[in-house]
Amino acid sequence: MKRTTNHKAIFLFIIAIIIMDVSSSIAQSSKFARFAVKTFCNPINLPYNFQPVGVTRREAADPVIVLYHNKYWLFASKQIGYWWSDDLLNWNQVKPTGLPLEVYAPSVAVVDGKLYYSAGNNGTFTTDDPATGKWINVNPYKRGMADPDVFQDTDGRVYLYDGCSDRTPVRVTELDRKTFLPLTERMDQFFANTDKHGWEVAGDDNRGREENDLSGKSIVPWVEGSWMNKINGKYYWQYSAPGTQFKTYADGVYVSGKPTGPFVYQSYSPFSFKPTGFIAGAGHSATFVDKQGKYWHISTGTISIRHSFERRLVLFPTGVLKDGQLVTNTYLGDYPQLAPGIAKDHLLGNSAQWMLLSYNKPAKASSTLPDINKQTFDVKNAFDEDIRTWWSATTGNKGEWLQVDLKKNCRINAVQINFADQGAQQSGPLVNDGYCYAVQASTDGRNWKVIIDHRNDGRDTPHDYVQLPKPVMARYVRVINVHSPANGMFSIYDLRAFGSALGTLPPLVKTFTVKRDPTDGRCAHLEWKANPNTDFYIVRYGIAPDRLFGNYQVYNTTSLNINALNIGVNYYFTVDAVNGTGITKGNVVLKSE
Repeated sequence: MKRTTNHKAIFLFIIAIIIMDVSSSIAQSSKFARFAVKTFCNPINLPYNFQPVGVTRREAADPVIVLYHNKYWLFASKQIGYWWSDDLLNWNQVKPTGLPLEVYAPSVAVVDGKLYYSAGNNGTFTTDDPATGKWINVNPYKRGMADPDVFQDTDGRVYLYDGCSDRTPVRVTELDRKTFLPLTERMDQFFANTDKHGWEVAGDDNRGREENDLSGKSIVPWVEGSWMNKINGKYYWQYSAPGTQFKTYADGVYVSGKPTGPFVYQSYSPFSFKPTGFIAGAGHSATFVDKQGKYWHISTGTISIRHSFERRLVLFPTGVLKDGQLVTNTYLGDYPQLAPGIAKDHLLGNSAQWMLLSYNKPAKASSTLPDINKQTFDVKNAFDEDIRTWWSATTGNKGEWLQVDLKKNCRINAVQINFADQGAQQSGPLVNDGYCYAVQASTDGRNWKVIIDHRNDGRDTPHDYVQLPKPVMARYVRVINVHSPANGMFSIYDLRAFGSALGTLPPLVKTFTVKRDPTDGRCAHLEWKANPNTDFYIVRYGIAPDRLFGNYQVYNTTSLNINALNIGVNYYFTVDAVNGTGITKGNVVLKSE
């Protein structure tokens, strides 16, 4: 009897262990669950066109995405074509004939069931089958448009919103829906108001000057990039400021009950703002609805080193709150995001929850290009979360490599390789020439396994983001060159590994201070104590404790000056702590009047 009881006890113990093991497996599998879904990572990986004038650099900006015939159509400035996609992840290029694409800020809209393309002073073109690349010029009238946006209202009437200047306002004109000729005179609307709107003040820090400019010369902001959406019976006129070359390039919004106004400034502006991170800037955008009826915001991100118009495209979740506030979520907006149609609440829950593992980690390379005109190409530049700096090898030869030590074995979910085109000699698109490389991973730095094999691809993938088919445990990651296009050197803005460091979360930031400038309400200063086990901080702020949609990523310091506030608006602030394991969101919210 006693022996039987022992057997039962042992049996029950074994069953308990099995249950615990299964539960553990289920819990562990839930951590990997997001491998079953698709993700993307900004900047969007497109074959950006090399520009023919000035120093060699790529450029795309002022984007528009429209959903037409159940496909997404993407247009941008100064390209050789446009793109279509079924899922907003994989893009296919169309190279039309006769369509003036080498222009800035084309307008694309669906009017009476057809797609219309308005290109500055080059007329208006239409098609009902953009996949063919065949368009018809329906109106050669040169009406002097600048950053145009053509919008058809629900009653069928058509309006043109345009303006791009540091001296004149944006304006609205009603158009004939057949000829696209003006039916009304231009109606001026609004200028920049830098006395009250801090975010409209020029500069990377909204202080009215170029970065590192000590001359005291003030820069006048540009107001541009109009875009109109009608949402719940209201007209949302979105516009950009203070300038495309600044990290603070953002979108604000005026709202009206009529398409021609009067329009009222929204105090939560800017609603699309990303002044920090790997790639900054979230201005001159288009807000569109996906196949599931959810809003997205396709924007312009800035590099602006080789040329002030050196730019990329970035995509963010967007939505409208119950009271009508327009929101774009740029929080860690250049980390992996869930593909459209996956998240139930894509506005607030679209993160893939994979953290950056490679930030500021020890690194080495096969070679490093010497300084050129005070510009450095040190290996650390490829891990500093700043697209405005980059590492370059001395050649583009096969075998050049870049390696990072994550300092411990981590679970790697995805890798993004951002190629910098150092020394490239190219005008226009790459033809039968592209990046060939391999990414390897190792647990000990001696034995390596290929985890990404693009040695024979030859595609033009300047911001190649690869979601691994399954997690890889590794401490070391390196990328090895096989071929660099356009006779360029093997060079990388940043090599970014995403996943989990499998450690502990950073502690909560419990105390911090906020001081609004008593003489300039556009500015606030925050300070907090250094937090252990923390890679960097994110300051969130907004017009209500539950609406902290503005954010700054703060590296290598425990203070921040925000100069982007609106006069006469109360703001609330908190500080999040971030490391390679995850984020500890701040639960202390301070008000600054």
